[in-house]
Amino acid sequence: MSDSLLPFVEVNPSQDADACVIWMHGLGDSGHGFAPIVSQLALPQSHRIRFIFPHAPERPVTINGGMRMRAWYDIKSLDFNSRADVTGVVESSAQVRRLIEKQITNGIPANRILLAGFSQGGVIALHEGTRFNQSLAGIMALSTYMCEPEKLAGEAHAANKQTPIFVAHGEQDEVVPAFLGNTAFKVLKENGYNCTWHTYNMQHNVCMAEINDISAFINRVLPLQ
Repeated sequence: MSDSLLPFVEVNPSQDADACVIWMHGLGDSGHGFAPIVSQLALPQSHRIRFIFPHAPERPVTINGGMRMRAWYDIKSLDFNSRADVTGVVESSAQVRRLIEKQITNGIPANRILLAGFSQGGVIALHEGTRFNQSLAGIMALSTYMCEPEKLAGEAHAANKQTPIFVAHGEQDEVVPAFLGNTAFKVLKENGYNCTWHTYNMQHNVCMAEINDISAFINRVLPLQ
């Protein structure tokens, strides 16, 4: 695993940033995939949020015949209990942690940083967000699931126990069935996390109703200062 920072797409506000959203894409996508969503979020014109969309490393993905593509971890099986390669999840989480720490070094405090992810990226957002040792502004887990939920209680850091967590899923999702997202939500709830569950009439994607709710969540946890 390289110690260098992950490459990323950066979308900066018109003024100096005082907050940051780090948003991880899904399997086979790149940071460019979600970057256009910033203009759809209808944030206040004077917002000072920097958006960072990192590119996952390229790696062979077993279920895709070993084809190399951007992936936060390998998927060796479609079995729901062993879908995520844990070693890859831990390595990618460490790389995302370095992105968070870089923003902190650059003057944006942890409590003004929101971690977000879609599908595979959401697995990383949940994994790192619950284990990070400083309180974050929020976590968004979109159309995703939790890696090794049984280990959450033993590995989580108390710093983000009260951090707002937005868990959302499409009711018609055939790639990551909604019950997997709901299971992650229930595990968070059972462990005392401050999380909410949202469903939408969509498949494995985002829709305008969800984007509107994401906008409201971002505005709530990263208010103008």
